[in-house]
Amino acid sequence: MSVEVAADGGVPVFSRVLDGGAGEVAQVVDAIKALRTLAGEHRFLMVADSKLFSYGNITALLGAGVDFIAPVPAARIKDEVYAALDLGRATAVDYTTERDAHLLPDQRDSYRVLEDVHLLDGPRARDPQLALRRILVHSTGNAQGQRRAREKRLAKAAAELDKVARGAGGRYYNTPEKTAARIGVIAKTRRVASCLRTAIGADATDKPTLTWHFDQQILTTEAAADGWYALVTSRPPEQDDAAQVLLDYKGQGAVERRYSDFKGPLAVTPLFVQHNRRIAALIQVICLALLVFCLIERQVRRALGGDQKMPGLYPDARRVRPTARMILFHVGELWLRVGSATDPPTIVITRGVQVHLLDLLGVQVDRPRWPETCGRHTEHLSWPL
Repeated sequence: MSVEVAADGGVPVFSRVLDGGAGEVAQVVDAIKALRTLAGEHRFLMVADSKLFSYGNITALLGAGVDFIAPVPAARIKDEVYAALDLGRATAVDYTTERDAHLLPDQRDSYRVLEDVHLLDGPRARDPQLALRRILVHSTGNAQGQRRAREKRLAKAAAELDKVARGAGGRYYNTPEKTAARIGVIAKTRRVASCLRTAIGADATDKPTLTWHFDQQILTTEAAADGWYALVTSRPPEQDDAAQVLLDYKGQGAVERRYSDFKGPLAVTPLFVQHNRRIAALIQVICLALLVFCLIERQVRRALGGDQKMPGLYPDARRVRPTARMILFHVGELWLRVGSATDPPTIVITRGVQVHLLDLLGVQVDRPRWPETCGRHTEHLSWPL
């Protein structure tokens, strides 16, 4: 499925159910056309993931005058390009992730940016080359994660290769072909094919032997490229500098969070139905639930104002930005006490944070709205909201 959300609160404004075999890259232009049909012509900034990065999509967006920001797929830029960059010339960006907000400044991830031009060729020789503004971003957090991941991959690959070397000529690796096949599996599984160098020989009894090593020059280049990634945008420098492009791109996380909500709190459960249209209908119903889910979160955060944080959502009373999942966890335990002609219905409160949340949502605790369909036969019942 495809979901488009607004920058204001990450509220989904458009969704479509797609065939399971539909390619993600091919959906961008159709989604833009559908949005234009729905909302008319409006200037907006489209922040997308790497699936937007194709010659066809970018050509269509440039032709339509749509402002966009998208990451360049990692495979499109070689490590040597990043390794040649001078981090000292990069501009620091004043940005702190939400997960680092509680840390001291010197403990937080930092971001720096450079700018150049990315040349994008079309699939055909006669297609004109596109010159795109490219923002090169370095993240210390990404660099640390990539370094740790590489060290782990190399350590596991080394242990497995040593095992093959010890067992070469034995029961399992008694031919050069079997030894080479195992090396290929290790190189692919541990993703070390680019730096792994092996030599399969034979001993005095004509049994296969194995020697191997990692190419240090390749590893040095990979290490120099750690933390770098690239964004392309149609926005000119006079409208947004490189730092602002990165800040705008960081809003893309709102879309990813809504996909997480769709698969998490709303729990799209596997179902067996007879027709694809029923699957589409069920998913659209859940998309409507996602809309309400997001509007609740936006309303509470707007009412809080400032840094949009509040205490009381967790037992340790730390101040956090409320999520719809946490809001519904607390208000889901409220009860409505049914009243009478002289005793109006009231909401039963069990925790102080519930009062705060209801106030932020604009719900009057002493004057709950009464369903018109309820009759007097329900006056002795109570139910959770």
